[in-house]
Amino acid sequence: MAEQILKITNQIAQLEILANTLDNISEEWGIPMNTSLSLNLVLEELVTNIIFYGYNDKEEHQISIHLSYIDHTFQIIIEDDAREFNPLTKAEPDLDADIENRSIGGLGIHFVRQIMDSFTYVRKENKNIVTLTKNIA
Repeated sequence: MAEQILKITNQIAQLEILANTLDNISEEWGIPMNTSLSLNLVLEELVTNIIFYGYNDKEEHQISIHLSYIDHTFQIIIEDDAREFNPLTKAEPDLDADIENRSIGGLGIHFVRQIMDSFTYVRKENKNIVTLTKNIA
């Protein structure tokens, strides 16, 4: 089993640290490049949403990201103390609607659902905990 825990703050500049960490561990753990790029998209989408929409203050908050790889399964656990938000309750976007009639937002979580093999959410001890898995053949 390979694992790494990354703790970042709720600053957009921290996304670069996250992307670099994922690149490094993907190479070290033998994760294919196309899978690594997809995982980076998922992480960037979810963490960006936390940073931009999760907090009602300008204080520094910590976001914990636990990455692990065992038996061809890559797991991501994102834990934050932002306001409660269950991404699984977000309605699927209407991809067939004309662009002028589409609601703003929602595509990022749609991509997460499409890319990952499992996607769960719990609220525990005033924290959002999102767990994602991706099977890698």
